[in-house]
Amino acid sequence: MGRVVAIVNQKGGVGKTTTAVNLAASLAAAERSVLLVDMDPQSNASSGLGIAAKDSPCIYEVVLEQARLKDVIHDTALPLLKLVPANQRLAGAEVELVPALARERRLKNALDEVADQYDFVFIDCPPSLGILTLNAMVAASSVLIPIQCEYYALEGLSHLLNTIRLVQRNVNTDLKIEGILLTMFDQRLTLCRQVAEDARRFFAEKVYQTIVPRNVRLSEAPSFGRPVLMYDLLSTGAKSYMELAKEVMQDG
Repeated sequence: MGRVVAIVNQKGGVGKTTTAVNLAASLAAAERSVLLVDMDPQSNASSGLGIAAKDSPCIYEVVLEQARLKDVIHDTALPLLKLVPANQRLAGAEVELVPALARERRLKNALDEVADQYDFVFIDCPPSLGILTLNAMVAASSVLIPIQCEYYALEGLSHLLNTIRLVQRNVNTDLKIEGILLTMFDQRLTLCRQVAEDARRFFAEKVYQTIVPRNVRLSEAPSFGRPVLMYDLLSTGAKSYMELAKEVMQDG
């Protein structure tokens, strides 16, 4: 069975979707088969790969058990990268799943049918710790946590780690931390360097050696519906995610 990795942080704007799209694309470019599941109602991972599932079935129908996951998988511009898209309907699932039995296992049950067909499955989570993120952490074997190099980053991380411990204790004892990724790094800023040093001191080998810098090309690529390696292969953003992909493959 492939590695199922939830990309999680309850803070918005830390690079979750950027990481989900570009790490998945970099691994696919390295000839690994990858499935990316968009679990965010904002559906930025879907649009970032040039796929709009406005009216067609998506992950919303899957978690409500109205469709099978294998029937909502889309091809992307990279032959080895597949996508399960999201759309705004997914926001309603937070409420609609409240009375459902085993509601936290809907995504896991769906993924169990297809996960062994891929080397990696990445789940792009919404910026919250609600039922959608809980589904992702129950379905995953590990979590990858992007943190922005800014003042409140480590404080927010402590809240997330508490949630992960609760999930481990109650619903997914096998869940582990895949790694912590430093994003939006600016070498010129003392604060950025301090956050990076603090993260390495607290979490040691869990922090990836790769650090993703602030990069204009990374910001521009989603508006063209492409991962950055297909937009500007020579950009520092593309190089960073290819380096991260190497680390992720070595960890396996």
